[in-house]
Amino acid sequence: MVSHIGLVGLGKMGNNMRERLRRGGIEVTGYDPRPEVSDVASLADLVAALPADRRVVWVMVPAGDPTRGVVQELGTLLGEGDVVVEGGNSHYPEDQARAAELAERGIGYVDVGVSGGVWGLENGYGLMCGGDAGHVRTLMPVFDALRPEGPREEGFVHAGEVGAGHFAKMVHNGIEYGLMQAYAEGYELLEAKDIVTDVHGTMKAWMRGTVVRSWLLDLMVKALEEDPALAAIDDWVDDSGEGRWTVDEAIDNAVPLPVISAALFARFASRQDESPAMKAVAALRQQFGGHAVKPAQ
Repeated sequence: MVSHIGLVGLGKMGNNMRERLRRGGIEVTGYDPRPEVSDVASLADLVAALPADRRVVWVMVPAGDPTRGVVQELGTLLGEGDVVVEGGNSHYPEDQARAAELAERGIGYVDVGVSGGVWGLENGYGLMCGGDAGHVRTLMPVFDALRPEGPREEGFVHAGEVGAGHFAKMVHNGIEYGLMQAYAEGYELLEAKDIVTDVHGTMKAWMRGTVVRSWLLDLMVKALEEDPALAAIDDWVDDSGEGRWTVDEAIDNAVPLPVISAALFARFASRQDESPAMKAVAALRQQFGGHAVKPAQ
């Protein structure tokens, strides 16, 4: 069983994960390009600090090129029997390709979808992992230190083979898109009708006993407590990729995802200063029906 791991990436989540692991009795050697948070000066130093019999390195850096670069370098530093854990939000086909490359050197690979955000240090992290069952068993002390308190199956799953962890996290994040959009639309409708004079209180009243209660609702109420009119933030909403991948998979597998798809497109709409499509709709209404239009600002 593993009692000492390396952790690459000590950002908002990685730094908190290092602390939670240490609280759970796991020794952690962390590396980050920022020397003020790093335990060692390089990836090579991190690998050298780990027990020689079985080295485990958890990668917690942004998906895409940063993850590819770190995993490739680890492939030159690790050896037979060692394991790389990819805990970012990589696209699952990349997990399968990386696992195959590392397997040629005898290095194991486990992908883990991690949910919990900045609250994970105190609340624990929901974990969805994919990979060889033997590797997963070896890593259980690490997973147990990170997951929430309570029954293991309520905060952890070995979802399947390599790629399954990030596929599960992808779907999780797609669902998250839909839930957030529903709360946001409900908020807007409450604000639009003057019959409700306490919008924040109304949403707060939903936090207990109702069928729409959830942690996301709790966070919505917290956001309104801090900024009742949400005046301090812009309405521009980014997407980190998982929503698009979820919709792509739905198309490939002929699975209807109208809610998640609409939530993704709503994020795209948030980024437009003005909508060319809605201009076209206004122009068409004017053309066929003589309906009034507003002049451009």
